[in-house]
Amino acid sequence: MSEQTQTLTAEPKPSPLKALFSGAAGRNIGLVLALLAIVVVGMLTAFDNFFNFGNALVILRQASIIGVISIGMTFVIISGGIDLSVGAVLALASVVASLAAIQDIAKSSHWIVTVIIALLVGVGAGLINGVVIAYGKVAAFMATLAMLVGARGLAEVLANNRTLVVSDRDFLKAMNVDLLGIDILVWIFAVVAVGGWLLLNRTTFGRRTVAIGGNREAARLAGIKVKQHIMWLYALSGLTAGIAAVMILGRTNAGTSTHGNLYELDAIAAVVVGGTLLIGGRGTITGTVFGVLIFATLSNVFVQNNMSSSLQAITKGVIIVIAVLLQQQFAVGRVKKVRKRSVVDVPTA
Repeated sequence: MSEQTQTLTAEPKPSPLKALFSGAAGRNIGLVLALLAIVVVGMLTAFDNFFNFGNALVILRQASIIGVISIGMTFVIISGGIDLSVGAVLALASVVASLAAIQDIAKSSHWIVTVIIALLVGVGAGLINGVVIAYGKVAAFMATLAMLVGARGLAEVLANNRTLVVSDRDFLKAMNVDLLGIDILVWIFAVVAVGGWLLLNRTTFGRRTVAIGGNREAARLAGIKVKQHIMWLYALSGLTAGIAAVMILGRTNAGTSTHGNLYELDAIAAVVVGGTLLIGGRGTITGTVFGVLIFATLSNVFVQNNMSSSLQAITKGVIIVIAVLLQQQFAVGRVKKVRKRSVVDVPTA
């Protein structure tokens, strides 16, 4: 018996311009151009109110809380997962951190207690998600949906359906500081974004996250502890939700079960528009930051022009659909590229 080897013809080398825009740098250039287009629209429609340093700070401040959540969401989606519970976890963390008992402890010791409690609640909820998904083998969509309902319900019970006012003046003062004329919330977003970039691009944790999203079975065979890693990814998502809870406490001076409503959808939208594949295996923190800024700037343009929130929601929906369609084209193109480069062995008698 002999074997005949059939080699498919090589794919033509793409032009330098096409190669650029098919890579991470090209995708980021596209996001920058989209952001600049929205800025130009804002300048043309409301120049005096839109084009000034004060309004730029407003946009950054509005983007900061969703931005922090989106960093954690980026890691989860790159791994091929999803987290629908981040908004509810934020609400639960804000309520627990603003309970009277916690505030009394913070006043008698240090306001950092409020921060630690919020972070612990976020990480704890994330770990529960991770254990149920990784070891319980429950679909991420269902597990985090259950956490969404449960966390918000628990927040309502703990708060007794009331708004809990934060009275720790030291905490409020610390969370309303301007550094170099820029709100502390913006600085927190910047620190989390830089930390997320380093974690994804400069550590084995980030490389393993991408590997798991690209091919979970191959990652397992390569020696990666996939279940353990997935657990920690959801803990990371919970941690960013806890950080966002601290930020919203400082911004609103209150903890309530209504905080973070639909934040999970805004975060997912920013991550997808930023170029992270919903099927996993590809994504960048830089793209997520641009995605957050695109939606925050778009919202600001609508507000400056007194346009309805309904029209704003429709526009966001259109942007998300376009981003997903582009992702599908990329995914199909990647599969075709792999097939064209393959070598097929056809056994013959």
